[in-house]
Amino acid sequence: MSFFFNKHPVISYDIGGARTVRNLFARYKLRDVLRTRSALYYTHDLSDGQSLEYIADRYYGDPTLDWVLLVVNDILDPAYDLPLSYSVFLSYIKSKYGSVDSAMTTIHSYEQILRVQSVQYDGVVLPERYITVDATTYATLAANDRRTLTQYEYEERLNESRRTIKVLDIA
Repeated sequence: MSFFFNKHPVISYDIGGARTVRNLFARYKLRDVLRTRSALYYTHDLSDGQSLEYIADRYYGDPTLDWVLLVVNDILDPAYDLPLSYSVFLSYIKSKYGSVDSAMTTIHSYEQILRVQSVQYDGVVLPERYITVDATTYATLAANDRRTLTQYEYEERLNESRRTIKVLDIA
């Protein structure tokens, strides 16, 4: 197992006498060019209750390789960088906004809809496109070209954006 840490830097550490040890806390950054090469990755949509250990076991045959998923997806804290389950999400909303009703009735931002989601003749899905605008711009837009985003919808969108993770293709 020590071969995983052979490339880590060596540091001096004094615990009852100077020793040279591997710095296991050194963080490595994948080169940005590698992050954008889709041929190197699968994507996986996490379901409620799926852990990174489960995903590592499924794709790599070894649940202890969950750290690969952490590095590839820039996850520092799995408790906050992965999607919350529905019950935990509701508890989070209540603690942050006082109640779910309050979060559902408080406006977070205004959006201009540039394109609605559509499916082309060949089955390709064109995703919705929108931009955030200020209240003055929002008021000048036609009803079909605008919408408000509540605090609840904002938090839900943020939580759902964490659901799709990249899985490094190591085959």
